[in-house]
Amino acid sequence: MAYVAVKGGSEAIEESIKRLTFERIHTQQVLEIEAIMAGMQGMIDQVMSESSLYSELLAALAIKQAQGNMEEAVFLLRAHRSTLPRNYYTRVIETDNMFVERRISASFKDIPGGQILGASYDYTHRLMDFNLLSESKEAMQKWLLEYEQESQHSSGALTLQSLPKVVAFLQKEGLFPTYEEDQAEPLDVTKRSVQFPTTRSERLQILTRGQTGAVTSLGYAAIRGYGAVHPTVGELRVGKLPLTVAYPMDRTNDEENDLYIGQIKVTEVESFIPITTKNEKNEEEIEFEIGYGICYGQNETKAIAMSILDQALENGNQDYPTHDEEFILMHIDSVESTGFISHLKLPHYVTFQSKLDSVRKIKKGTIQHEK
Repeated sequence: MAYVAVKGGSEAIEESIKRLTFERIHTQQVLEIEAIMAGMQGMIDQVMSESSLYSELLAALAIKQAQGNMEEAVFLLRAHRSTLPRNYYTRVIETDNMFVERRISASFKDIPGGQILGASYDYTHRLMDFNLLSESKEAMQKWLLEYEQESQHSSGALTLQSLPKVVAFLQKEGLFPTYEEDQAEPLDVTKRSVQFPTTRSERLQILTRGQTGAVTSLGYAAIRGYGAVHPTVGELRVGKLPLTVAYPMDRTNDEENDLYIGQIKVTEVESFIPITTKNEKNEEEIEFEIGYGICYGQNETKAIAMSILDQALENGNQDYPTHDEEFILMHIDSVESTGFISHLKLPHYVTFQSKLDSVRKIKKGTIQHEK
């Protein structure tokens, strides 16, 4: 059999890109960026989290350009992020000061400040709503008007800022250990290659940037038995955090002169994970450790899975793959993993032909030997 070299080069690539554009616009329906931002918040939150760039506008643009392909949208936004200058670092944010939109605990029925269900799919019936096929703007406006009127007549006022943390009350009872604050400068994984063993700051950054499906799957694996971890969500909160930077002209670095630059919406999770220890009498006792997860937007499943993996990697255990930091951190990155898998579609003619020639020689030698 003869082999013919593939021809086409740059011309073929240009035509392929044209075809891609045709597939996006051939229906002659313009997908407005505003429509994506208004109706696809979950997708936007996921893209922002995996790209580690908080911009709903740019996330919507990436989704449109990628035709809804999540991995391509993340690749686009991550690539764009790498071109941006970093002029400032924000001050450390105290999540206690979050303006809460949703706050629940699976560990306690009653928590200080109360449970706030907020917006969640957890209690929906998961049935297809075919009314959405004929949804009109007039119907939307009518529903919104009724909802606003209903909200105005609801009784009681609730302070949604500075709600106390559940774990703080358990620490006061001595049920959870307290730790000294680590004032070490966090290592920036976007500016230096990861080296093992990693610090916790590096692990948390990689986990929050990790591919949502991969982080969720590995968190689930840790629960199923590949890690012997079974957490309880101590507190999950969704809300907005204020961002401030130091005033550039202030040499005293006084935080009272900080500049407010905006806010970001995040999901934060603190999971309570039981562990078995031995006391002074060598008797086994149960204690709790905390796993931490935080992600851009309302990204609850990923944040919970992140908290599981955080605790697993903090302890480490070579008996379980979910406790192996190299196994976890090297495989959850969206761009790294999808990029490597996708590169298999590119030409590998030389390496494959070399392997094919080796197989032919072996086969030919085996046949001659048998004769």
